[in-house]
Amino acid sequence: MIVPHSSTESTPVRTVRKAVVPAAGLGTRFLPATKATPKEMLPVVDKPAIQYVVEEAAAAGLDDVLMVTGRHKRAIEDHFDNAFELEQTLAAKGDTVRLDAVRDPARLASIHHIRQGDPLGLGHAVLCARRHVGDQPFAVLLGDDLIDPRETLLSRMLDVRERHAGSVVALMEVPEEQIHLYGCAAVQPTGEDGVVRVTGLVEKPSSQQAPSRYAVIGRYVLDPAVFDVLERTEPGRGGEIQLTDALQELATGGTVHGVVFDGLRYDTGDKADYLRTVVRLACDRPDLGPEFMAWLKEFVGSLAGSGAGEEAGGRRLAA
Repeated sequence: MIVPHSSTESTPVRTVRKAVVPAAGLGTRFLPATKATPKEMLPVVDKPAIQYVVEEAAAAGLDDVLMVTGRHKRAIEDHFDNAFELEQTLAAKGDTVRLDAVRDPARLASIHHIRQGDPLGLGHAVLCARRHVGDQPFAVLLGDDLIDPRETLLSRMLDVRERHAGSVVALMEVPEEQIHLYGCAAVQPTGEDGVVRVTGLVEKPSSQQAPSRYAVIGRYVLDPAVFDVLERTEPGRGGEIQLTDALQELATGGTVHGVVFDGLRYDTGDKADYLRTVVRLACDRPDLGPEFMAWLKEFVGSLAGSGAGEEAGGRRLAA
């Protein structure tokens, strides 16, 4: 289990304690696997993707997590609840390793759930959290973006919020030909390493219209002022209420900063990237990595040949 961050004399007490995890998407890119299983529950090695996100929030000291879900997402609620019969069975067998693994999700934080209802976009999902969050700053973590557990991106963002107030977004420099896939930020330097002032935001611009190559990735620390802006934000791209549009208004007031991230990030919203994520995290596991990497090297070597190599690779997969 990841133990939530505890403050020390050198670490200021966090004013941000709540996290919001939007999880109402239909997961159409992963059909038919997501026909009856929430995309957030797809396994990444041996944990569902959404558990990595909650573990990240807990490690940064956020002890109150609100899941914004939709229909057919009951499996998420069950995963972060206690499973008494399963726990009793494992305890009777003396299987403490699996018992801890089963109990850990419910012990990470105080987990709450609310349904989004209408699928009106990320901005609307964030707005659904207003009653729970109240007038406090809060973090938003998107489940498609997994940040490597060894990174400290969210903690850095919370530190920037403590120093500058306002809202903070995570930025990552991407190739020019990929910027149309993201919200894009116009930035100014602050004199602080890795921290910029965001002066504008554009949702999925063309490479010619993009103000920079800084893409907004799925981590935000938001001031509660964003709720009033979202209330009056009209549906934008795709007929959805875009969080980017609300942040654009806040950015014009000089209250949005960005933390530039160049660490390990895994995109599980795309099939190919999802597979790469599973392979990379499996290779990093001390209990799985050595044996898995040995097989992987042999398998990749079998693909180096012509059709015969491919057939051998197919036989190995079937085995």
